[in-house]
Amino acid sequence: MPRRAAPAALPLPDLVVLVLQGGGALGAFQAGVYEAMIDLGIELDWVAGISIGAVNAAIIAGNPRDAAVGKLREFWNGVSSAMPSLPVADNDWAREWAHMVAAGQVMAFGVPGFFTPRFPPPSFAERQTPEAVSFYDTKPLVETLNRLVDWDRVNNGKVRLSVGAVAVETGNFRYFDTKVDTIDARHILASGALPPGLPPVEIDGTWYWDGGLVSNTPLEHVVDAAHEDMLVFQVDLFPARGDRPHDMEEAWSREKDIRYSSRTRRISDGLVRRRKEHQLIDRMLKKLPAEYADLPEVKAVKKMVDSKALNVVQLIHQPPKWQTGARDFEFSRSTMEVNWALGHQAVEAAMKDGHLLAKSVAEGRSGSFALQANMLKPKIDPDIN
Repeated sequence: MPRRAAPAALPLPDLVVLVLQGGGALGAFQAGVYEAMIDLGIELDWVAGISIGAVNAAIIAGNPRDAAVGKLREFWNGVSSAMPSLPVADNDWAREWAHMVAAGQVMAFGVPGFFTPRFPPPSFAERQTPEAVSFYDTKPLVETLNRLVDWDRVNNGKVRLSVGAVAVETGNFRYFDTKVDTIDARHILASGALPPGLPPVEIDGTWYWDGGLVSNTPLEHVVDAAHEDMLVFQVDLFPARGDRPHDMEEAWSREKDIRYSSRTRRISDGLVRRRKEHQLIDRMLKKLPAEYADLPEVKAVKKMVDSKALNVVQLIHQPPKWQTGARDFEFSRSTMEVNWALGHQAVEAAMKDGHLLAKSVAEGRSGSFALQANMLKPKIDPDIN
């Protein structure tokens, strides 16, 4: 049952979570989503992220609610400061040309406050060091995070933070979570250390790389670790659906969309389906005759069942035609502003007619919702109501 209501008339359950995917420069879309959620009065209890999602998540968890949007704006203005908005003809060809030029500048010179090219290059570095296995240095990001994030608030505040990374030597995935870990800038860098561009980060003697190598969404960790009715806003930066590509740039873009979105979609759809199945099993168990309640098999099933409500709202970045496969490393100011605005608009569209979501939350049901034709609609599972 809902415990509170936002000004947008959306009932909120025991736990409200923002889940942020990896996607580099597309993370500005996530910042726009958060800004719109604050405008609607939606309070967060937990924020979880991978890669650039971990950066945004740390800024959100590490600042008071009313200050977090300003800190996000400071971060995104900073990383886009080398490529300010310049007049470009209002057509897809001109925008794509400017987009590719900006991406090339990032490859050559790095991103302010984020990473810089290594000099001397990695081939001159001592073997088996972070410098030898990466093209860029992320020391600027450490300084940026320490300036924008209150780590004491992160670790002792009311908003829980989780970030994912993968151990280089074992391939094992790990979540750093403020419920059990003390998180600092190293953990955020580890979550976003995408090789071979960015260096591994050593934590307690272990090298870590970008969590997106294994899973680009932290939803599974959130669902497994929570024990309350939950509403999740899952922000995905790569769409599963797209047109047939016309050329090499579009093929590059489409391949990247499929690679990152397929795992995310499979995880999110599977988790919601499993929760629906558990709720059906729970209802069935309650209908059993009393004499069956003490059977070992019935007790074992009861322990396995998690019937708490899980509602997932998927907010998916839909790139303009001129954004190519370079869009996750194109940090120009104009593109950042476009992506930020798209995130804000996605939340507004989802919440303008969210009665089906509100009903699912209020009734303690589970479901998955996504924007279709600019309206929030439930995903239909033909086998489970």
